[in-house]
Amino acid sequence: MRTDAAAALQESAGCVNAVPALPIPMGFRLLALRCFHNDPDPPSFAWLNQRIFRAPDRMGRHGLFFGAAFRPEIMDWLIARVGRPSSRESGKPQRNPDWPNVVWRSAERAWPDDTRTTEWSIEVVFASEGLASAFRERWRERLSGGLDD
Repeated sequence: MRTDAAAALQESAGCVNAVPALPIPMGFRLLALRCFHNDPDPPSFAWLNQRIFRAPDRMGRHGLFFGAAFRPEIMDWLIARVGRPSSRESGKPQRNPDWPNVVWRSAERAWPDDTRTTEWSIEVVFASEGLASAFRERWRERLSGGLDD
């Protein structure tokens, strides 16, 4: 359950608490990453503490990889309903058309304290509204910014 204090804290650029997902047709949009513009220094990044996607992997000396991979328990839930994300038919990988599409979206944001960020959201669109509704129902607490464990 979200409190007024938690909601107020989310209006701070440095807050990394989960933000509730926004519903979109056949899916949702979830704020996951914030890029801080520190001119003239390189930007810095903050991963928001949501519980739908895995945190970014560190890729050795090449920095971070910001791939959008579902957490294992969510992968298991999706695989049980629509099958694996891809298969090898005729020796070639084939994307499962029932698997949700996952796309990054960005938006610039200016904060009251003159901090400038780019807000990166992950947009998930399911193959049907029925599957989107089932996902929203099962993972409701996490999509609202809370924990269900």
